[in-house]
This record gives sequence, structure tokens and C-alpha cells, in this order.
Amino acid sequence: MSEAELVLRSTRVVTPDGIRAASVAVTGEKITAVLPHDAPVPAGARLEDVGDHVVLPGLVDTHVHVNDPGRTEWEGFWTATRAAAAGGITTLVDMPLNSIPPTTTVDHLRTKRAVAADKAHIDVGFWGGALPDNVKDLRPLHEAGVFGFKAFLSPSGVDEFPHLDQEQLARSLAEIAAFDGLLIVHAEDPHHLAAAPQQGGPRYSHFLASRPRDAEDTAIAALLAQAKRFDARVHVLHLSSSDALPLIAEARADGVRVTVETCPHYLTLTAEEVPDGASEFKCCPPIREAANQDLLWQALADGTVDCVVTDHSPSTADLKTDDFATAWGGIAGLQLSLPAMWTAARARGLGLEDVVRWMSARTARLVGLDARKGAVTPGHDADFAVLAPDETFTVDPAALQHRNRVTAYAGKTLYGVVKSTWLRGTRIVADGAFTEPKGQLLDRA
Repeated sequence: MSEAELVLRSTRVVTPDGIRAASVAVTGEKITAVLPHDAPVPAGARLEDVGDHVVLPGLVDTHVHVNDPGRTEWEGFWTATRAAAAGGITTLVDMPLNSIPPTTTVDHLRTKRAVAADKAHIDVGFWGGALPDNVKDLRPLHEAGVFGFKAFLSPSGVDEFPHLDQEQLARSLAEIAAFDGLLIVHAEDPHHLAAAPQQGGPRYSHFLASRPRDAEDTAIAALLAQAKRFDARVHVLHLSSSDALPLIAEARADGVRVTVETCPHYLTLTAEEVPDGASEFKCCPPIREAANQDLLWQALADGTVDCVVTDHSPSTADLKTDDFATAWGGIAGLQLSLPAMWTAARARGLGLEDVVRWMSARTARLVGLDARKGAVTPGHDADFAVLAPDETFTVDPAALQHRNRVTAYAGKTLYGVVKSTWLRGTRIVADGAFTEPKGQLLDRA
């Protein structure tokens, strides 16, 4: 430890072996040792003793719509990464759609990287997109460093990112399987959506009926069958239907290489509490009933669902009208995901080590960053969130860092105040004050 430059000390550090009192030694950008709490501080090293606040590994959010360039009035790299840093997230992976151009060719990826380079407060990676007409672009994108490919099985909501039918899905999946890439899928079946009642207006119950569970279940079943056919790696995005859980468990037992995520809004908000006209709660697939939520929590506990990500998908406030049929579907959650999840987890008797597993360790593993992200352990990047887990705050939209301060959590009292966030050994947020952007652009290699 003689070469250590920083020692971060706490009575509660979340490590892969559990929560314990420890002193975390950092040299440059890396963790070099996790030592006993009372280990001597070497000459020349700076001690940061955070007392009883909990030191977590920085969260890794693999589902974020930054929308930059092209729809930067919705969100941008500067604002999105500030919001993430304020919430203890130190790595995000940007979705390929809602920006113009979408990340569907190597040239478009270069455009995205150039825009993000000097604006990122945290480390940023990129997903590519799988469209009906870009099969030829998938391998070049993979070789250029994207972490995998996003596809929709129903309309995406933006014209420049069309969805795949089953034949197109098969072609894309065959190509991606050939280089053992990862396809991540928005799984709702367009035929079931078209057949569902479409009443429009401010009633949340009408919107919920328009996005039925069987649309998710049918699309997931088809995806699992295609994954088995090609022995391909697939990932189910933002699962909201608990009815699909047995399908996923059965497929996994049968050898299908499938992982699954869900989101804080499905685990902390319920259909019963959504007011009519409150489209800040609109997302697709939708927030469902409390009984459905209980089964999602059970699936997290038993491992059927692997991880929790935000699906941060903001828009300008004017697009959040009181008509659920026409309002933009997306929830902005970067800054609040950790306290929202911790508030719900502690109420269910779960611990911070569980939250870290779902929101840091497993998300890092999903994108192949688990050799350097997602754990407080030697050799990993010195990415930390320092959390006061027993302190509460009431969500004030004006205090949020993302560009359009619309939130489904307004007025809610949450546990867990992020006191500071550290990126590769540097404190980038402390008590609401930010440093200049220090994020790096990551690639799959």
C-alpha cells in the first residue's frame, strides 16, 4: 500500500464479500487494496474518512436514452451525465435511438462519440441499433466497439428507428450470433398491440389496457425461440409483465442464453397510484399493478431477472400532454434510481448489497465491463458512490440535473442521499457541486 495516493475509509463498504468496515486504497485511477478499517495511512496518501456513510461501487446503467445529437432539447450528454453522477452512477451505456442520426452505422457512431467526448461527466459506452436494412452494418459496428445491438419488435415511436418483423429479427440475429454479439430487445408484439383497445384520453386505465401483458409475453416467447434457433445471446429490455417470467425461466433451463432487466419505475410505482392525466408516469411497456410488481421483486430475488436499469427516456415538457395516447412514453430516472430502489428494497427487508448486485455488478457483467466496473475490489476502477442510507429527502423537480425536469417521483420522500460520487479516483460530485467533465468514452474491447 506504500504507493497509495488516496485512502477512502468507511465503517460500511459494500464489497463482493459483503458489507464491512474498510479502508480502500487507490493509486491513480485504480483500487489497489481493500484493507482493514484501521489500516495505517501511508506517507503521502490523502485520507478521506466518510464515517458511517456507505461506500458503494459506482452504479452502471446500461439503458439510457441521451438523445444527443438531434434531439438535444430532450436531453444531452452534459445534462444526462450530470444527473447520473448526482445519483451515484459512474458508467452509462447510451441507447442508439432518439438521437439523429441513430447509432446504426460506424459513421453515425463516430458522430455520437464526437458529440459526447467533451461533455461526459461519467464514463459512457454505446449500443448499436439493428434495423430492417442494416444487417451489413452490424459486424462493422461490433468491431468499432459497440456493446451490442438494440432492436424493437413493435414501433419505436421515432420514424428513423423502425422495428423488426420476425423474418428481419431472424436475419439480424443470425448475423449477430455469427460473431457472438448481444441483441437487446424491446419485446412487445405489434399485432397484440393493434388488437388492444385504443381509447386515448387522460384515463390511465385506458392506456394500461392498450399495452396488455400478452403483447410482452408473445414477443418474448418469439424472441426466445429465435435465440434457441441461432444459439444467440439475447437480453430482454425493461420487463414489466410478470406473466413472462415462467417463459424466461423455462428457456434458460433449456440452455437459451437470455438475460433480463427491469426498471425502478416497475418496482417502485404501481398502476393503482397513477393519477389520470399524469403522463409523467407513461412508459412502454407500462407500469402495471401492485400484484404484478410483487412478482417482479420475487424474480429479482430468485435470479430470473438479472438486473435493474433506468431506461431514462426524457422529452420536452410539452410532449407530456394529459392524453396518454399521444404523450411521449418515457420516464426520466437517472438521478433518482438509487434512492428509489433503496427505498423500496429496504421496505422489503433487502440490503444495499442486493441493490449493488442488481444495479452495478450484474449490469457491468452484461456489457463485459466486470473486469473494471461494478465492484469495490483491487484492480477495478476507483468508481464510488458515497451514500447516507438513512437520510431522507423529498423529490423537488427543480433540484434535478436532467434537462427537462419532469419526474414521476415529484413529492415522494425517498431514503438514500448521495453525498459524493467518485470516478476513477477523482471526486466528481460532492454535496451537489460538480467538477468539469472527466468521463471517458468506452468501447467493448
